[in-house]
Parts: sequence; structure tokens; C-alpha cells
Amino acid sequence: MTPLDILGRYWGYDAFRECQQEIIGSVLAGRDTIGLLPTGGGKSVTFQVPALMLPGITVVVTPLISLMKDQVDNLLARGIRAVCIHSGQSRPERHLALDRLRQGMAKILYISPERAVTPEFIDELQSWDPALLVVDEAHCISQWGYDFRPPYLRLALLRRRFPDIPVLALTASATPEVVSDIALRLEMRSPQVFSRSFARDNISYIVRYGDSKDNTLLRVLAGTSGSAIVYVRSRERTARLAEMIREAGFSADFYHAGLEPHDKTERQDLWKSGRTRVIVATNAFGMGIDKPDVRTVIHYDLPPSLEEYYQEAGRAGRDGLPSFAVMLVGSRDKALMTRRLNDEFPGREYIAAVYEKLCVFLNISVGAGYMQAYDCDFDKFCKTFRLQPRPALAALRILTRAGLIDYHDDLDGRSRVMIVADKRELYYADLGTDGDMVLQDIMRCYPGLFADFVRIDEDSVCSHLHISREQCYQALLYLSRTHIIQYIPRRELPFVLMPQRRIETRHILIPRTVYEDRLAQARRRMEAMRDYAYDSSECRVRRMLEYFGQNDAADCGKCDVCRARDKRGKEKDYDRIVADLIRSWGGRLTMDEVREVFPGERLRPAVAALRAMMDRGEVLRSPDGTFRLKL
Repeated sequence: MTPLDILGRYWGYDAFRECQQEIIGSVLAGRDTIGLLPTGGGKSVTFQVPALMLPGITVVVTPLISLMKDQVDNLLARGIRAVCIHSGQSRPERHLALDRLRQGMAKILYISPERAVTPEFIDELQSWDPALLVVDEAHCISQWGYDFRPPYLRLALLRRRFPDIPVLALTASATPEVVSDIALRLEMRSPQVFSRSFARDNISYIVRYGDSKDNTLLRVLAGTSGSAIVYVRSRERTARLAEMIREAGFSADFYHAGLEPHDKTERQDLWKSGRTRVIVATNAFGMGIDKPDVRTVIHYDLPPSLEEYYQEAGRAGRDGLPSFAVMLVGSRDKALMTRRLNDEFPGREYIAAVYEKLCVFLNISVGAGYMQAYDCDFDKFCKTFRLQPRPALAALRILTRAGLIDYHDDLDGRSRVMIVADKRELYYADLGTDGDMVLQDIMRCYPGLFADFVRIDEDSVCSHLHISREQCYQALLYLSRTHIIQYIPRRELPFVLMPQRRIETRHILIPRTVYEDRLAQARRRMEAMRDYAYDSSECRVRRMLEYFGQNDAADCGKCDVCRARDKRGKEKDYDRIVADLIRSWGGRLTMDEVREVFPGERLRPAVAALRAMMDRGEVLRSPDGTFRLKL
């Protein structure tokens, strides 16, 4: 089968998008490849199609734990065998995935970077006949990228161990500097680079200035139609703005990482179905949510970089229809960006102290903890040691980049269940009254329970059966103890994986590349974001495209800068026409004389100017049809 045959059979499309076929052809030819596809550009297809054509398995390294299972579920629904392995799984879940790989029951493996580079995994991968290594979110491997992840640096181990298989690196936003660094860090051999233009011709980029952001936000929503996302930088503000928007008569809700899993799912589904028009959210919202008809994305707060702004704004108009990306800019935003940068890079001594306090909090002794995962109640941690949340979180992320810990808060918090008893055992088993009801409801609502761990929502089960959450929980525990199911209660807390043993605080080393160099780079990104927001001398789109290395870009003609320039040009043309009309006046002016003074294409704007002058009372029209200038 050809790639196009595969695309039609499993995805139902009869043509590839721009650059997809070229990337697939390069991979199938065995070449190292870098694909730069904008948000919504169809990155996944570029490795999923080759995965079905190559003889062995395709290994996809991605840092987004919360999306792995969604990707796997989507592939399984299309009849494509896939599994995932990451640090947030239980041991039974990992063993099940490994068994399927050993038995040749999977074509695609999604794996987190810290798991992908363990010696045990690399040794076992040898027996699975790997055919393609895919590095998704590849900007994470570059210290110059906006989301650098230290485990990515070790992915070159896979390249060295399997030198004959091609490597495909994918990202939605990368500067030329980052692209070069990706190729270097992955030890790519003369990589083919395929890049779609970062321009989104259907999106109008608009900046609105003023300190009354609430009023501006409501005016933008009133002046546009269709689904909208409003991005803010704090969880507290999501609820306040959503309430304000509702009071103004728009359907709205809010979303952030701290919500209960069932709340996230419900709000997401209501928005995706169009029953909620506006979702006010932190940047936790949007990854993996493919809603094509988002008409407006509004940034209430300035993002820290153009990379993040481009990704978030790019969630508008994925269906190709006209859409808007609006940024609200106030006089305090410059100072807020500087303060946020300072919070993101606390002092070295503070970072070392946070490491020591974290190990005490998690009860990890010196020399212990290697490759162990620990639940981490971040709020309790901060309260216990009287730490401010923002710099404390920044310290954890810097420690993660330095490879000393691996802090995860992008969780899929839903519980998981798998039926381990066979159907005959179920028939004769004593399930108990609550256990029988709960199991019957789960089997009715969640297919695939006999084959794999399936995510369930206990609140939905409670609602169906009219029982309490405690009853549901105890019933699931009973079914698990009697070996009817394997039940993994939902993970409600962030967790810390220790990629190395705990070291003494005096031996902590934060490399210059992780701290000083990244601080300098973050400052440059912040300045580029400020220039975009505050400098109205250049087309917004051209400025952004030049930042991403696309130096041949023309003015877009649709952003607020281009529209203002066009309006000024029309006003100058209008003033010139009026002056010509006045000079041509000889007391009275006939329409034939107007045609004589303004022949051809100049007639229509001259008539428009004449009508405007009449509307303002500057020109009077006589009964005989002549025009008289009112002095």
C-alpha cells in the first residue's frame, strides 16, 4: 500500500496537507528528517503513516504524559495497535505494555524521555526491531528552546545504539538556532528539513491597547462570533473573568490544571460541542484539543515568548476560515513580564535549598531514590516550608532541567480499571451488591476492559447508580482485592521522579547552560514579545515570521498595523480628492465636469468623497442637478 492508501484507509482523507507527504517520503527513504509544522498542521500523521508501512515498531518520544493515552486511544479506535510507557503509570500498566511489545502486538510505542534512555529499555528495544525513532516536541532538546527538558539530551543514546534507523524530529515552533541545535543534539546525519510557512493567512492578528481590559474583552466578544478561548496567566483569574463574561450575556466557563478530572472533561466537552461559547483558561488548556472552528483566541495577559503566543493563537481557525487572534496590552504589562522573569529564575542558593527541602518532604535519604516516583502535594510542600509558590515551582523546574529531579504536574488524573477475571469467573464470583452494580455500570459504559486499562470517571458511575463516592470507591477496592479487576485510583497529586540518587546539597551543580544561558535567552524572548506587543511600526505577522527565520515574508494586510496603515492611505487619498474637487469648482459643478476631472478608476472615490461632503453639509445639490460648494 502507498502512503496515500494508508491515509485513506485509516484516516479517511484523500490527500495530504502541505509538507506531510514530503516528510513521509524522506522517512521511508531512511533519511534523518526535521519537520516544522505549525499548530494544527498534522504532525502525527507524518510518523503514524510510515509506522504502518515499516516492518518493526516506531518509537515516539514525547514529554506530554497527559496526552499519551489519548493518542493511543485514538489510534486503537482506528484499528492501529499502539501502547505507551511513562513514569505516571502503575507497575501493572507498564508490564502490560511491555508484554504487548514483546509479543509483537504493537506498531507504535509512545514513551516519555526519561524512560526511553534507561539501559533496561534500550536493551529490550533491541529485540523489538525498531524501525523509526520519532522525537515529538523536539524543541525540548535544545537549550535555546523555550521548553528545554534535560532527559531529551540523552536521546542521542538511542541514535548511537540504533544507527541504521532514521530519526524524525517534529516541532510546531522553532527558530533557526533551535533547528540547528536539534540536529546537533540528536546526532542527525545531513537531515532533510521540511518547513511549512508559519503564516496563517486566515488569522487576523490584532493588538488592543488600554488598561480597561475587561471592557475591551467584552467588546471583542461582542464584535465576533463563534467559539472563543481567553488565555490568562493565573488560575484565579480564569474564574473571575468567566463570571464577568457570563454576566455580560455570553455562555462561558473556566479551565485550569487544578480542576477535578471530571470537571475538566465536562467543561471541555461542553465547549467543543458549542454549548459553551467561551472558555477562559491557563495554558493548560489546548494541548491535544483539536477543535477546528475556534473563531477567536484572546490573550488577556502577555505570554512570555512569541513561540508560546504563536502556538496558543494558532488554535484559532484550524478549519481555514477567517479568525482572530487578539492580544490585550496594558501599561503595566511590561513590568509584569519583568517580575515574572525574575520569579522564573530565583537565586542558585534558593534552588539548592528547595532541592534539600523537597527530599526531606518526600523522605528521600542521601543516596536513595533512583528511578523512584513520589507523589508530591505541591501546596502542602510550600506551606510546610513557607515557600512562595511561583519561585518554588520555578526552582523545581530548574532542578528538572538540571537532571536532579523530574517534576511532573501534567497529569491524567482519572482512575484506571482492567478486568482480570475471565467471563466464567465473573459469572460465579461473589461480587457483593455494590460491587455487582459498579462492575455492571463500568462494563456497560467503558468498552475494552478485558484487553487493557481503561480510564473511568467514578463521579459518572455514582451519578448513574445514585450511590456515594465512598460506596463506589469501596466497591472498586473489593473487586480489586478479590482479583476481579485491577483498580488504580486516580492520581490527584503531581509527582517527582528521581532520575538519579539524592545527593548532598553542597554537591548540587546547576550548569551554566541551564541557568545563566537560559536566563539570557528568556530575556531575549521576553524582549521580542514586548516588541511585538508595543511596537506598531511593522506588520505583526511579518515581525513574527522574521523571528522564526522566515525573512522573505510580506505584510499580511490584515493585522491591526496593516489595517491602520491602509486606513491612513485611504484618508490621504480622500483628502487629495477633496482638494482636487475644490480646485475644480467654478461656483457650480456638474456631474459631467466631475467625470472630466476624475476619469476612469478615479471616478468612484471622487463620487464617494462628493457624497460624504454632501452628508456633512459642505456641498449642496441644486434642483438642476449641479453641485454648489457651501462657503
